[in-house]
Amino acid sequence: MVSRRKTTEERPLVAIMLGSASDLEQVEPARRVLKEFQVPCELKILSAHRTPDSALRYAAEAESRGIEVVIAAAGGAAHLPGLVAAKTLLPVIGIPIKSKALNGLDSLLSIVQMPEGIPVATVAIDGSANAALLAITILAGKHPELRAKLKKYRKSLEEKVLSAKV
Repeated sequence: MVSRRKTTEERPLVAIMLGSASDLEQVEPARRVLKEFQVPCELKILSAHRTPDSALRYAAEAESRGIEVVIAAAGGAAHLPGLVAAKTLLPVIGIPIKSKALNGLDSLLSIVQMPEGIPVATVAIDGSANAALLAITILAGKHPELRAKLKKYRKSLEEKVLSAKV
């Protein structure tokens, strides 16, 4: 169960991995959503290409540290989510990061085209808020207090739409 203490004092349930420090701005919405839901997370910058041994080790050890879901953001060739998924049995959510060359389409296709047997859930380009909400949805199956918060959140979305002035 997720305790009521401050998220910084708790054991992280979600790991957010970034292929580069330049992706920090794009994952900030995910951090905000996780904080709003009081889901403790940790953030790690590790590259599938420049720090492959460290990235593989981090992914392999995540579950033993109590991580339950991994969010991996990467741009360009975007191999980080697949690399992580190949090394852990935890659910992995890929965030394709918008790139200069192809506006993020390259990142999206790199993440979504995983071979059968090594799935990576994938959200929209720069869709880190939805990555966090998907992680919370996964966690809600085990953590009833998150399920209740998610129901309340979804209800607020419904009310916002229904109360919109036309």
